[in-house]
Parts: sequence; structure tokens; C-alpha cells
Amino acid sequence: MNLESKLVWMNGELVPQEKAVVPFLTPALHYGTAVFEGMRAYGTPQGPAIFRLKDHVTRLFSSARIFGFLELPWTEEQVIAGSKAVVRENGFIECYVRPLIFAASGHMGLNLLGITPGLGIAAWEWKGFVSPEAEAKGLRANVSSFTRHHPNVMMTKSKLAGNYGNSVLARTESARLGFDEAIMLDPTGLVAEGTGENLFVVRKNVIYTPHRTMVLEGLTRDSVITIARDFGLEVREEPLTRDQLYVADELFVCGTAAEVLGIRELDFRPIGTGSRGPITAKLAEAFRRAVTGGEKKYLDWLDYCKAIVAP
Repeated sequence: MNLESKLVWMNGELVPQEKAVVPFLTPALHYGTAVFEGMRAYGTPQGPAIFRLKDHVTRLFSSARIFGFLELPWTEEQVIAGSKAVVRENGFIECYVRPLIFAASGHMGLNLLGITPGLGIAAWEWKGFVSPEAEAKGLRANVSSFTRHHPNVMMTKSKLAGNYGNSVLARTESARLGFDEAIMLDPTGLVAEGTGENLFVVRKNVIYTPHRTMVLEGLTRDSVITIARDFGLEVREEPLTRDQLYVADELFVCGTAAEVLGIRELDFRPIGTGSRGPITAKLAEAFRRAVTGGEKKYLDWLDYCKAIVAP
């Protein structure tokens, strides 16, 4: 992964990356008072396109409102245009795009009153979340000892930067134990999600996923559910217990970074045949076609970063 790019969009204008900096006494740096989105641009026959850009930006503004940034000096349309510009002006074809609204200045107190927000949009080249072997075979995962936030402890429907300390703890523990990913339970002990992905269970050709109440409402999750139902597969949103995961025919996670990845092993127990299952593979391949412009029915999910030239 190459984190280098030439230009970053900062507060309405593109600036060289080395000038896209904030002072040390920036409140967001100390308290995690920022909200963000993770988006992907993909190469398509008509040039690079950001997947579900408008939906991501709408969720960014929703996250800001949930957290308490009540007045922002930018519109959704400006952030959409800025996101496209970052991809286009850096010359990227396949990249990750990160818009972030943060507490930029005002004071160092623990409240948002009197805080001035800032907004940056960066992008970097993206070549893949896991190795080709892990993608083909599936991940090894564990159930984390860390519990996902209670919805009245943190605002779990907001992509709040401070929320992700929870994910970092779980993911670091998982890596130290030799696993690829961690599955987190909610405060009641029911299954929630991965550290940065939504989770799905396949059993007897039915797909199950935890209800939206206790998880981040992922846009990749929504896309995968749409694709699955278009295939005629049944998808149920309902509570899931940890032991239900162990007896699944297939497990998979999905997210902006991960796309669609199978889980072949959980807590040292093989899942199904111990490799990525057929439904997971089918959905992963269909999702990849959708994001790269290969499925006509999903073309409205793509926002092109360059002018489309008629054939």
C-alpha cells in the first residue's frame, strides 16, 4: 500500500500533501473528535469511479450531525466534487478515498461549543486488503475479548474516529494471537461485527446477518444484501449467537477495505469445509464486477471521476 499522493483537499482547495497538516494542538488529535468515511475508487472501462460516493458523503454528514457538528461550512455537493478531484488530480485509477471532518480549532475543552471544524479529503493507492492466498482461501479469525461499544456509551451509528480505539484494541489482540481478523460481540453477548467489517453467516443456503440495531450500517453490507437478493438468495437480519458461527456452512465479512472475504476458521474451528464457500465466492465475484462497471444493473452505484467519453 502506497500512502503517497501529490495533492490533498483541505477546507475547499487542493494543496500539496506536505502542506496538508494540522497543528499539534488540534482538538481532534487529542480527543478523537472527528468523523470520517472510507471510500474506494475503481478502474472501470470509463475511467476511475468512486463506489457509492453520494451515499458515503450523505453518511459522512449524518455522522457529523449525530456527533454534534451542527453547522458545517461545506455542502455535500462540495465534498462529492472534492473527492472526485482528489482522485482525478492525483492520477489514481484504483485508490482509497478518506474524507474527514475534524475539530480543528477553538479550544481544548471537552465540548464542541465554540469549536471550528475542518475538512480534509485524501486518497492513496490501494492494491488489496489481504494476500491473494487469504482472499482465495478465507481468513482465520477469533472472537475478541473486547466488546463492541454500547450504543449509549458511544454513538455507534456515527463513523466517529474515537470509536475506532475499540477496533484497534481488538484487531491488535487478534494479530498478536496469529489471526487475520477479530469478530466482536455486542454488550449483550450477541454477535456484532468485525473490527472494520460487517459479518454474514450462511447456513442451509440462507444468509443471516446481525440486525442493524447493533452494527454500523455499512454501504458494502447494503450492496451485498442487494446483490444476494438479486440472485434469489434469502437474507435475514436477526440476532446471532457466538455458537451459531461455529456451525455455519460459510462465514464472510464485507466492508470498503475488505470487499467480500470468507472466513475459513474461527477460534481454531474450521468453518464448513475449511475454505471459502461457494456463496461467498459468488457474491465476492459479483461485487467485484459491480464496482468495476461490469454489471449494468449496478452502474448507478458508480460516480466517475473523469469525463466520460462517448464510444
